[in-house]
Amino acid sequence: MQLVCPHCTALNRVPDDRVKDSPNCGQCKQPLLTGEPVELTEANFEAFATKSDLPVLIDFWAAWCAPCRMMAPQFALAAKEMAGEVVFAKLDTEAQQRIAGMFNVRSIPTLSLVKGGQELAREAGARPAAEIVRWARAAVASA
Repeated sequence: MQLVCPHCTALNRVPDDRVKDSPNCGQCKQPLLTGEPVELTEANFEAFATKSDLPVLIDFWAAWCAPCRMMAPQFALAAKEMAGEVVFAKLDTEAQQRIAGMFNVRSIPTLSLVKGGQELAREAGARPAAEIVRWARAAVASA
């Protein structure tokens, strides 16, 4: 399995049966799966969206959006629960307008599950951690 380092964006090969063993990056030696959302930018978006063998769940949000701010701690809780299954990432639609435009994001918060550069599922609206986990697992299973 290939995993992108959230610290240096190096691509790492990890045996499938070792993903749950908290692997570290071969380049920067930092944890590959932190259980915390990764902040996506122009610099790291392509690596996570196209090169990671784990699906990436992107939270499209903005600082001015009250539902986005309310959902942020729930998204972080879901990220901890699903570490090793799905990479959780946040994309600020104000700072990363080009990427938000590529996904045709019309309302926020929007969750998009991506793997291999392809969107597998999308859901709009704030939701609690348990619902994020349930939706993400169902979307991965049906993809």
